[in-house]
Amino acid sequence: MTQPHRDPGARPTVVLLTADGVVPPTHLEELRGLADVRECTADTLAEALPGAEVLFVWDIFSGALASAWHAADALRWVHVAAAGVDALLFDGLRDSDVVVTNARGVFDGPIAEYVLACVLAHDKQLHHTERLQRAGVWRHRETTRVAGRRVLVVGTGGIGRATARLLRAVGTDVRGAGRRPSDDDEDFGVVLDSARLVEHLGDVDHLVMVAPLTEATRGMLGEAELAALPDGAHVINVGRGQLVDQDALTREIAAGRLSAHLDVLVVEPLPDGDPLWTLDGAHVSPHMSGDVVGWRDTLSEQFRDHLSTWARGGVPGPVVDKSRGYVSG
Repeated sequence: MTQPHRDPGARPTVVLLTADGVVPPTHLEELRGLADVRECTADTLAEALPGAEVLFVWDIFSGALASAWHAADALRWVHVAAAGVDALLFDGLRDSDVVVTNARGVFDGPIAEYVLACVLAHDKQLHHTERLQRAGVWRHRETTRVAGRRVLVVGTGGIGRATARLLRAVGTDVRGAGRRPSDDDEDFGVVLDSARLVEHLGDVDHLVMVAPLTEATRGMLGEAELAALPDGAHVINVGRGQLVDQDALTREIAAGRLSAHLDVLVVEPLPDGDPLWTLDGAHVSPHMSGDVVGWRDTLSEQFRDHLSTWARGGVPGPVVDKSRGYVSG
C-alpha cells in the first residue's frame, strides 16, 4: 500500500527523532533545505508530531511512536535508519495509511562481509590462535577448508542474498531458508521452507541467522532446532537476538557441541555475568556487523534522497509491508 502523491508545492515538515548522545545525521543542513525540520527525543516526540507529515527515526531502537501516536495528526511517512523495523511497528501504525520505509540496501554488503569473517575465523581457528599467542604457546594445527562447507542462510532478503553471494564466491555450498521455498533461486540455488527449519539442519556446518524479527520468526531457532544441528556446527546471528533461544544456545556451547558468533543478543548490552562473556566457543560483538566507516553518512544520504523524492510529490521506496514487518519481493 502506498500513499497518493503529495502536493509538490507544499514544503514538508519532518520530525527528526534522535536521542541524547547520538551523532546527528550528516546532511542535516541539506534536510533543512528541503523541509522544515523539528528535532526531538522520545520524551518530546508527542510535542513535535502535530502537523508533521514525515518522521525520520534516527534513534533506531526507539519505540516512542506508539505512545506518541495520538499526536500524529498529519503523519504520512515514517523512515527508519535501520534494516529492521520491529522496534517501530505497532497495531495503530500497521492499520494506518502511513508509509514506512527503512534503510534497505545500506547494510547488505557490510553484514555479508562480517558473516564471511566469522566463517573464516571459525574454520581457520583464528580465535584459538590468538589465545595461544597471548599465552606464549607455539602449537601447530590443521585447519578446515572453507570451500565445500555447508551453509544455511535463514532470511532471504537483501542482507541474506548479499551473504549468500559472498559465501558462494569462496566456495561454500550455500542454501537459503525463507517464507517462499524455491528450487531455482538466483542467489541461493535452493530456498527451503523456514517454517520447517528443524528438518533442514542435520547437515549444516554454518547456520547464519539474518531473518527479520516478526511474530513468525521470534524464537525460530529454539531448543529442538539447536539439537538438530550436528556436533561442531557454528551459529552466526546478525539478525535479532530474539530469533534464537539464547539460553538453549548457551547450554549447547557450554557442552562443547556448538559454537557461535553473536552480534545481536536478547538483551543489549549483554549483562554482566552472562556466561556468553567467557564461554569457549562463544564470540560476542556489540551489534556492529553493519557499522562500517561512513555508515552514518550513507544512512543520512539515503534519507536525503528519499526526502527529495517526497518533496517533489513522489513516494520513496521500496515500502515496508507493515503486516509482515519487512520489504516484500
